[in-house]
Amino acid sequence: MCNLYAMQSSQSAIRDISEAMLDRTGNLAALPEIYPDYPAPIVRNGPDGRELVMARWGMPSPAFALKGKKVDRGVTNIRNTRSPHWRRWLGTAHRCLVPFTAFSEQTRRPDGSFEPVWFAGDGTRPLRFFAGLWTSWTSVRKLKEGEVTVDLFGFLTTDANGLVGRYHPKAMPVILRSMDDARTWLEAEPDKALSLQAPLPDDELIRL
Repeated sequence: MCNLYAMQSSQSAIRDISEAMLDRTGNLAALPEIYPDYPAPIVRNGPDGRELVMARWGMPSPAFALKGKKVDRGVTNIRNTRSPHWRRWLGTAHRCLVPFTAFSEQTRRPDGSFEPVWFAGDGTRPLRFFAGLWTSWTSVRKLKEGEVTVDLFGFLTTDANGLVGRYHPKAMPVILRSMDDARTWLEAEPDKALSLQAPLPDDELIRL
């Protein structure tokens, strides 16, 4: 499960590559470490066109996962898109692009402890996009914060490719290979969009 990634590209590059017409993020600083429930940029279909906005990482949890709990810490990685919980957000109104420059997976050391292993498109850490979902939701994310209504996002995962699977065999994020794929994710019917839920070829990633 990917619970740490980085986004260190400029917001102008995100706008240009994603074809976002509106930027609602203000002055977007580099984000070398993005953790669950942190705010991060996403690109979504807005009422006035494609827009770059900030949202908190972690979609609403299924009801069964919240039994006996006072807070919903959110779901960062989405795998089973056949679940009714996720199907409600598979339309174009709730799909988004999640910009990133590197992501990490936890791997276990021989002593049983864990360490993050980082991956990127190449050594320059080029801007790439995860296939994401977003929604506006009212919940208690943190007890001290109380009930809030905020925009939330998560991204899809799939089987690990050969490179990621050496360190984390269960899964990897769904990474869109091109802007054609990004347009398909944002604009196509659900069946066509979900055909992109597949591992990235090994040669399109490196371990940092």
